[in-house]
Amino acid sequence: MKRTMLSLTAALLVGAASLTGANAAEKLKYAHVYETSEPYHKWAVWAAEEIKKQTQGRYEIEVFPASSLGKESDINEGLGLGTVDIIMTGALFAGRFYGPIAISGAPFMFRDFNHWKAYTTSDLFKELSAGYRKKTGHPVLAMTYYGERHVTSNKAINTPADMKSLKIRVPDAPLYRMFPEAVGANPTPIAFAEVYLALQQGVADAQENPLPTIQAKKFYEVQKYINLTGHITDALLTIVSGMRWDSLKPADQKIFETVLKEAAAKATADIVKSEQELVAWFTKEGVNVNKVDRGPFREATVKLHNGPSATWDKATYDKVQALK
Repeated sequence: MKRTMLSLTAALLVGAASLTGANAAEKLKYAHVYETSEPYHKWAVWAAEEIKKQTQGRYEIEVFPASSLGKESDINEGLGLGTVDIIMTGALFAGRFYGPIAISGAPFMFRDFNHWKAYTTSDLFKELSAGYRKKTGHPVLAMTYYGERHVTSNKAINTPADMKSLKIRVPDAPLYRMFPEAVGANPTPIAFAEVYLALQQGVADAQENPLPTIQAKKFYEVQKYINLTGHITDALLTIVSGMRWDSLKPADQKIFETVLKEAAAKATADIVKSEQELVAWFTKEGVNVNKVDRGPFREATVKLHNGPSATWDKATYDKVQALK
């Protein structure tokens, strides 16, 4: 009798353990390189919580900010290695794996924010995302506005000639070199987490980023001027590892996609609002905010749009330019 009771107890424990295992949440890693104070992180955390709620706790997503799982190139490679499940990354980094999708990150590719917005909802963006998926296996689920990129420096920049030989930090993706090279500057790739120190120590003379990023990373503390070149209308792609995506049931895929798109829209709204307010904020902080005529900068750059460094064909370029 005692042996029977022990056997029964053991069976119940095994069954309970199996049930616990069956109900245990799948843990996912979501990586990006931005600060916890930025909208990208705030809405990534919101998305993680919302996905957990809508899937009744089947998925727990931990968000790793500020390059804690590696720089941009590392987290992009991590999608294929299985070290990350979701990333938020620049289009030019995704373009290393599928060149045409990088077109949205090229300098002066878009006329303004509305042109960029038209691209995000276009059939062309869907086609390029499908091409990236076919090449890498990873689906692009959302696009978040990152802001207009501007040059910060320790001198006023009013014309392309003012940038001649300027040692400017750029992200470590080839197409970020296009604008500096077009205006005669010297592009210097430096990892995002190392930019402040590089500027402080004079390893770089300048850098370029949107106003919210300049504020969040405190670049204005080590640069005297923000020159409103607006040379890139930049954006971030939210990409899910193909291995993880293919393991999800269709209903869960729908939840992931819907929530991540909503998070992108919320972050975009925050960035637009922030851009509208920050010129006054920087001025109040004593930073010289320099408004420039963008025409000469654009004219110098568009000549390179379909040159040797382009990772898209002319037909794709023409489709972007035809968007209204």
